[in-house]
Amino acid sequence: MTATTLDPKTALVVVDLQKGIVGLDAVHPAADVVAKSAALADAFRAKDLPVVLVHVVDGAPGRNETSTGAGGALPADWADIVPELGPREGDIVVTKRTWGAFHGTDLDLRLRRAGVTQIVLTGIATSVGVESTARSAHEHGYHVTIATDAVTDRDADAHRNSVERIFPRLAETDTTEAIVALLGR
Repeated sequence: MTATTLDPKTALVVVDLQKGIVGLDAVHPAADVVAKSAALADAFRAKDLPVVLVHVVDGAPGRNETSTGAGGALPADWADIVPELGPREGDIVVTKRTWGAFHGTDLDLRLRRAGVTQIVLTGIATSVGVESTARSAHEHGYHVTIATDAVTDRDADAHRNSVERIFPRLAETDTTEAIVALLGR
C-alpha cells in the first residue's frame, strides 16, 4: 500500500547500514540504499524528528555463528555505522545482537519516551533485519512505513517476497522521494 501519511511524531529507523554489511553483494547496490537512507535521515533531522541508527554486533548470545554466518572473528570496524549516516548529534544509536532492532534492546522504550507512534524503515537485509524489525514494530503497535527503494538483500527471491508479500501486510510502502514529500507537508 502506498504511503498516505506520516504521524506528527515519526522516527526513521535505519537497519544495519554498517561497514561490514554494506560491503557484501546485494540485489540492489548498497551504495544506493545508503544514499537514500542518508537523504531520509537529512529530511528527518531537518524536521527535528528522531533518527535511529541500528547496528548489529556479532551474533545472538548462545549462538555459534556470527551475524554474517561466516564464523570466526569480525574485522574491528565491522559494526561501525557508515559515515554517510553518522551518527549525528541527537541521533539514537541502537546496538543489537539479533535480527530485529527491538528484541533485547531499549528501542521501544526510547521511541515511546520520545512520543513516537510511527517508524519509517530502511536498511539491509530486507528479509532479515528490516523484516524482523517491521514485524516487531507492527506487534508493538507502531504505524510502519518502508522505503522500498532504500532496502536490499543478498537474495533476490527473499527481497521480492518481503517487499511484495510481507511488507504490504505490515506497513505502507513507498519510495524515498514520496516519503520525503510526505515529510514536507
